[in-house]
Amino acid sequence: MRLEAAARMDLIKKLWRARKLILVVLIPLSLLPLPLIHPTSEACCAYVLIVTAVYWVSEAVPLGAAALVPAFLYPLFGVLKSSEVAAEYCKDTTLLLMGVICLAASIEKWNLHKRIALRMVMIAGAKPGMLVLGFMCCTVFLSMWLSNTSTTAMVMPIAEAVLQQLISTGVADTQEDSETVEATEDDCLSDKEENLEKNQLERLYRRDSCVKQELCTLTELPTVEANGTGRKASKASLGQLSLKQTNGHLPSTAISIPEPKKEKESKDSRYPTKRDHMICKCLSLSITYAATIGGLITITGTSTNLIFAEQFNNRYPDAKVINFGTWFIFSFPIAIIMLLLTWVWLHFLFLGCNFRETCSLSKKRKTRREMLSERKIHDEYIKLGPISYPEVVTGVFFVLMTLLWFTREPGFVPGWTSLFEKKGYRTDATVSVLLGFLLFLIPARRPFSRAPRTTAGDGSAERDPDPMTPMITWKDFQNLMPWEIVILVGGGYALAAGCKVSGLSVWIGRQLEPMSGLPPWMVTLLACLLVSAVTEFASNPATLTVFLPILSALSETLQINPLHTLIPATMCVSFGVMLPVGNPPNAIVFSYGHVQISDMVKAGFGVNLIGVLVVMLAIMTWGVPLFNLTEFPEWAIDRNVTGSL
Repeated sequence: MRLEAAARMDLIKKLWRARKLILVVLIPLSLLPLPLIHPTSEACCAYVLIVTAVYWVSEAVPLGAAALVPAFLYPLFGVLKSSEVAAEYCKDTTLLLMGVICLAASIEKWNLHKRIALRMVMIAGAKPGMLVLGFMCCTVFLSMWLSNTSTTAMVMPIAEAVLQQLISTGVADTQEDSETVEATEDDCLSDKEENLEKNQLERLYRRDSCVKQELCTLTELPTVEANGTGRKASKASLGQLSLKQTNGHLPSTAISIPEPKKEKESKDSRYPTKRDHMICKCLSLSITYAATIGGLITITGTSTNLIFAEQFNNRYPDAKVINFGTWFIFSFPIAIIMLLLTWVWLHFLFLGCNFRETCSLSKKRKTRREMLSERKIHDEYIKLGPISYPEVVTGVFFVLMTLLWFTREPGFVPGWTSLFEKKGYRTDATVSVLLGFLLFLIPARRPFSRAPRTTAGDGSAERDPDPMTPMITWKDFQNLMPWEIVILVGGGYALAAGCKVSGLSVWIGRQLEPMSGLPPWMVTLLACLLVSAVTEFASNPATLTVFLPILSALSETLQINPLHTLIPATMCVSFGVMLPVGNPPNAIVFSYGHVQISDMVKAGFGVNLIGVLVVMLAIMTWGVPLFNLTEFPEWAIDRNVTGSL
């Protein structure tokens, strides 16, 4: 019997290790009757969609590899030609992403991101609450232009250095943490003199009383002789005694200062106190949440925004409403509100409600630990040295790219594209690729400057062999370019094209007609809750790619402006922040060991709820006039009529 049980356990272990391979084989075979029994375009497209979605959600194969499934199944089932599928894997957003990655490579190479982060933290100060807010602000700003994963990987080492300084100073006497450093030494001396004078006065008054009693120092409890015994009097008896023994001028009350309570961690913990551990948790989680919030602000901030923009423009080519400017105007207030509410929530959860103590901007009273933390941040900033020529060039390109994006088609005034005769040829990708290309040409050395000397291995000085080294090289670009995301986005485009050509999206919309009685805000809320729940266990791009065609068909069927459901769903798909597997920034923060899964679930649930509520507030208020959400637009009517034909 024991041998049989051991054999069963061994078999179960082998099956568990091979579960991904089994899933990859069984899913296509189990669903194969669908296209065989119903050999229609809709059934064949549904088969490809379900297989790809299961691969994405289960991650049985890498996301990029799963995105290639439509490339060979669509031609095999006769849904799309091979050339038509291949064209979907490289779109305008791919070029947009490549240009942004060029700028991101320059920012990372010349440490401009580190200079920005340290400067913003220096402005915020070293108070725990303000330190967390400062790191959140710089993370949000960087995540607007860089990927969430890159931003978290950049900021966390800086935060970890500050936290280690916090822990190392906490090993000292905890009473020093509660002491404050006054603005001048004269104030300290005057306070001590006043205390001494008060003590002397009280001793003089007590000598005149009938009972012999001595007053101890402020931190000691006075003792009296009672009934010839040497027992210490209780606080109550001392209070009664001192009230009776007055000379008509001052009450002889004992003055005592309670000893500060020390919250100590266990001996095995690496944190001096429990409060130190809470600060580490709060700061670590704030960075991953801030990276998620910052990615919402711009079209290029995260891959899900790019997926939405491309799929929306492909499905509704006549809708000229989604561009860098309109998205920024809608999402920036969302990010600001979410940033403040998330900071308050994390502060309440880990640091308590004493905002006055943790967020004071006064420089007169600082603890020893806060002074050392500020010194550590300042030393890190000094190590960067003066701002260099490549940093200036990168900053100029950064500002220039942003301005050109904003002014291309602002909407309320003619943009710079109106200067050209042919309309509709230039997009945001045109700007990003142009500036990214220039970064490969501009030398990283100031023109007409002397070449800096470099020290060789033998100690001799020699000049830089290549004075025309560009700002970035192809290797720098290659190290940052997320090719997996590019293929994943292309797979989503291919699935959307198949759903459109085969008529599957129209069929799905007809099945959702029973929901026509619901108001638009209820449909949007249900979509947000569903998407935010699924994305906790599946990747964000895969979840959005699956849901966008379904929500588009639902909106067309219910005669709702598609933007009313698509934009909130796109934003809520980024709120997978409750588990380390929810998104890569969560995993990076979790790897530092300051937080546990229970901390992420507890804090992430509040952030998820805040995000859904703020997005719903935005789509019901300033989103209505911005996108004209009260009417079913003509570009959606034309698409609906064409699809039904």
